[in-house]
Amino acid sequence: MTSSTVSAAAAGTWLLGDLKVNRMGFGAMRLTGSVPFHRGIPGDRGQAMRVVRRAVELGVNHIDTAAFYFSRLRSANELINSALAPYPNDLVIATKVGPARDASGEWTTPARPDQLRGQVEENLRQLGRDHLDLVNLRIMGQDSISEHFGALAELRDAGLVRQLGISNARPEHLSQALAIAPVVCVQNRHSIDEPSGERMLRTCAVHGIAFVPFFSVAGQGHEAGAVHAEHDNVCAVARTHGVSPTQIRLAWTLQQGDHVLAIPGTGNPEHLVDNVAAGALRLTKRELQLLDSISHDGS
Repeated sequence: MTSSTVSAAAAGTWLLGDLKVNRMGFGAMRLTGSVPFHRGIPGDRGQAMRVVRRAVELGVNHIDTAAFYFSRLRSANELINSALAPYPNDLVIATKVGPARDASGEWTTPARPDQLRGQVEENLRQLGRDHLDLVNLRIMGQDSISEHFGALAELRDAGLVRQLGISNARPEHLSQALAIAPVVCVQNRHSIDEPSGERMLRTCAVHGIAFVPFFSVAGQGHEAGAVHAEHDNVCAVARTHGVSPTQIRLAWTLQQGDHVLAIPGTGNPEHLVDNVAAGALRLTKRELQLLDSISHDGS
C-alpha cells in the first residue's frame, strides 16, 4: 500500500461523545501560511483549499481550527468553509475559544466568560454553521475555569455547541470542567522530545477522554515548526521503515494510546498525504523505547 492510497481510517477510530472520528485528523493552523498568524508570508489560497479537500478525500473527518487562526490575507475558518461547504455529514469540526486577536492580528486580553458567546458566534459565522460540533476552551493561565466552562456549558444546552473540550489544561482543570459538563477531549502540548502532556495523557485514559496533542510534529519548534535538526533516533527508525521522520513522530503519537488523536497541520498537499499515511505505521516495542529515550538524554 503506497502512501497515496492510505486512508485516515487506518489509524482507527474514537468517539468524541457521540461523534465518531478517525484518529488521524487535520490541524488548520498552517492553512494561512507556513508560519501561522502574522509572522509569515500568507499561503496560496487555492492550494490551501485543495489541501483541505484532499484531507477529506483521504478519510479525514476531524478538523481542528479556530477563529483566531488568521494571517494578513487568510482565515482558516473561511478557507474550510469555502473548500468544504456543504459539509460532509460525518465531518467533525473542532474549534477553540478563549484567546483573542484584534483586526491587526495583535493578541489582546483573553475572553471573559460573558464574551465566549461572541467568540462561538464568530466561529459559527465564519464556518457557515448553525452549531459547532466541538468547542475547546483554551485555558489562558487561570487557576479556575469554572466560570468560563460554565458559560460554554450554557451554550451547549442552548444548542449552539454539541460537545465540549479543554486545551492547555492541568488535571485540576479537567476536574473543574467535569463537575459542570461532559468533557470529550483535552488538547495539550505533547511530542517525542517535549512529553509535557504525559500526565494528562494518562489522566484522560482513566476517564475515557480523547487526548489530542498539539505540536506533535513541530516539537520544541512550536508555532515556528520543526526548526531543529531531527534527532538521530527518529531518523534511524524512519530509515528502518523507509518513511519520513515526520511520519515516525505521528506514528509514535498514535501509539501512546487508543484514546490519542493526531491533528498534524500542513499547507502542502504532499506532506498531507505522508501525514495521513503515518496512521498505518506500527512501531515495535523496541522502536518505541528508542524514541521514548529522546526526552531523557538531553538532546
